Amino acid sequence: MSTLVALSISALAFTACAGTTDSDPSPAAEPTMPVVQDAADLVPAAIKDKGVLTVVMPTNEPPMQFYKQGTKDMTGVNADIARLLASALGLGIDIQIANFDALIPGLAAGRYDATVSSMTPTEERMQTLDFVEYMNIGSAVGALEETDVSIDDMCGRSVALLSGSYQLSVNIPLIDEACTSGGEQPVDVMVFAETRQVIQAVTSGRADAAFADSTVIGYAAGQNPGFVVKSEFDSAPVAVGIPHDTGLLEPVTKAMEAIIDSPEYIEVLTTYGLESGAITEVGVNVPQ
Repeated sequence: MSTLVALSISALAFTACAGTTDSDPSPAAEPTMPVVQDAADLVPAAIKDKGVLTVVMPTNEPPMQFYKQGTKDMTGVNADIARLLASALGLGIDIQIANFDALIPGLAAGRYDATVSSMTPTEERMQTLDFVEYMNIGSAVGALEETDVSIDDMCGRSVALLSGSYQLSVNIPLIDEACTSGGEQPVDVMVFAETRQVIQAVTSGRADAAFADSTVIGYAAGQNPGFVVKSEFDSAPVAVGIPHDTGLLEPVTKAMEAIIDSPEYIEVLTTYGLESGAITEVGVNVPQ
């Protein structure tokens, strides 16, 4: 049985693997850009007074966010997009780290101003956050080269996923429904707090496959001999997440509109081999 056919997912867009064999593709200097004055003028007084934008994201998820080798300096696409956003708003940047499933509770509690964490806008997440798009990312299945598994063949297979991820919360329930309606076993889900652990579950032989963002699976394929991308699909926008009623939605939207038209934006994506994920129009609160 084809899980994709059973799910009637018609908008799958297969793209090239985004992996790289460079173990540290981060730029030598942290990216900045000129202040976007009409956005900076709208920054709420409380944030303007403290002078920094506090942005939360996970770590151990190259090439999206990870520590530079031998340091505690955060780098990666999301870290650098956050830096562009802060500088466009005329602010410094304070990058905080939390597990993915702790991001929304932390934002709701007021501990952070925003998250730049490859978060897909969904109806459920939009109950707590507003979303401003900044790039496109797909989903992918990765496995050891000799393992015959793909998005079409996940029923009854052990699959490692990130806690709180779009793949776990949205894709897996639909796949399970298709499996059981076809008389097959649902996916044997293994949930981990970090994507590093997701990949290790496969390379150590504990799981048949990893199901995560295409950027993560593609990068892992370039870093782990024998680990390959089996399926890559469903490219869709990811977005900056901002708690409701903080006054940041309009300035962040104006800043991001300027960022995606800037040379700094393409330079950041190109640094990590992800220029194909560039967007040309910023969507606001568009559920996926």
